[in-house]
Amino acid sequence: MGITSPKIRNVQPIRRLDQIEKMKKALLKYCSYRDYMMFSIGINIGLRIGDLLQLRVNDILDGTHIVIIEQKTEKTKRFLVNPQLRKEVRRYTKHAKLSASDYLFPSRKGAGPITRVQAYRILNKAAEMAGVQDVGTHTLRKTFGYLHYQKFKDLALLQQILNHSNPKDTMIYIGLTQDLMDETLMDFYF
Repeated sequence: MGITSPKIRNVQPIRRLDQIEKMKKALLKYCSYRDYMMFSIGINIGLRIGDLLQLRVNDILDGTHIVIIEQKTEKTKRFLVNPQLRKEVRRYTKHAKLSASDYLFPSRKGAGPITRVQAYRILNKAAEMAGVQDVGTHTLRKTFGYLHYQKFKDLALLQQILNHSNPKDTMIYIGLTQDLMDETLMDFYF
């Protein structure tokens, strides 16, 4: 009798822009505008899900940056909110009739924000509808990291943004190490 290990869920960044668009469409069609905005902000800012869900409207619309104390590290971080994202957030908050002190992603069941479990369910439902694999709440932050690296090719800067202690961790985190291994093995046949 062999020993079986529990299936380890390894979430990945969404690497392809067409898959990101499919996720956005699925979130709007099968979930809600709130859920679409959670995904959109998550992949454009790179906050951990716990920090993302705690945002209030005024955190993102007052000033040019989000300033938070990260739950995991207890360090103060500043994240720029670019003008395009800020415009989209204004449209969303007006549509959702949210006041400045409201949570950006309010729960329909109570006064607080949606939970991590609910965020996971939302993302997985959309991923299933969009045909995207290996999605979890960490996918948002990993997707941000992956896309940031692909655009700027600056691992040291990304390491600093993600608050990682070394570049190796950052490479593994954004799936770059896996991409490089896959690429070398694709044509490796003797």
